Amino acid sequence: MVHEELEVRLNDKEYKNWLKAGQCLLILRDGLHPFVDGRMRAFHSDVINQNTRLRKPCETSACKPRANQLSQVCGVCSLWKRVILSHHRQPDATVNWDNCSPPSWRSDHWELAKAYMPRGQGKVKNAHEYDTSALLNLINFCNYFSVDVKYVKEVIRHRNELMHSCDFRVKDDWMRRYHASLTHLVRQFINIPEMTRVEQQINNMMTVDLSIRTTGSDLMDSAAFEGLEFDSAIQLEISADLISQWEAELLQEKLQELLHAAADDGETRVRRTNIYIYLIFIQSHLILFSQLVSFGSSSL
Repeated sequence: MVHEELEVRLNDKEYKNWLKAGQCLLILRDGLHPFVDGRMRAFHSDVINQNTRLRKPCETSACKPRANQLSQVCGVCSLWKRVILSHHRQPDATVNWDNCSPPSWRSDHWELAKAYMPRGQGKVKNAHEYDTSALLNLINFCNYFSVDVKYVKEVIRHRNELMHSCDFRVKDDWMRRYHASLTHLVRQFINIPEMTRVEQQINNMMTVDLSIRTTGSDLMDSAAFEGLEFDSAIQLEISADLISQWEAELLQEKLQELLHAAADDGETRVRRTNIYIYLIFIQSHLILFSQLVSFGSSSL
């Protein structure tokens, strides 16, 4: 029953495009993590070495943002705030101070990174939990990253269109533009070995047809998939369980996006409609719903 339900969804070419596009974001995320971690460690060290006062602890041990404002803080945290803004490509834009725990800035480079990320990062404690959007926005806004930001913004725009797709479907023309934007971005990091592998894995994902077989043992897992190279569109049998895992992870991220948007902008009619469509989709695929609940519980 699980496989039959999945086969029905994968018979829809545009749904399959949506799923593949989402998996490309996860591939990009996994490739960016070690690079971003290294750059933020270096950034954190540089700013502290340039101003030794930043080595001092928070004077109150309790400085925190209020209503996304960071005005009533101690001298050390105020200095950190100025340093953060001095390295912000758009310091007049909204900075999500609510993401941050200022007393942790002196000791945690990822806590520093949160100031350049979109909303909703405050409870994230482990580096591997930052999603693609968080990493891309960090690269886009923090000028310690030497990149052509127009390529970063292109991928952010495509990512947002994907997450905001009400019917969980994207067309072939959109996929071609998206693939091009991913390629342009990844090639900004041509000297980073991990990103060379990312480009190949993205090309593989764009090429594969995501065909599955409900019987037999000749199914491909994610480890085998990563090493393959394809020159043309082919059909490849991939484990149905693996594809279901991809679905659950992408739907979990889409749900978080909807909830963050509703919290920030209020429950407008458009927001309510989008959440309603999401719930209808999940309820119409009960097995997928149970998998999503299971995935959400395991990721807590």
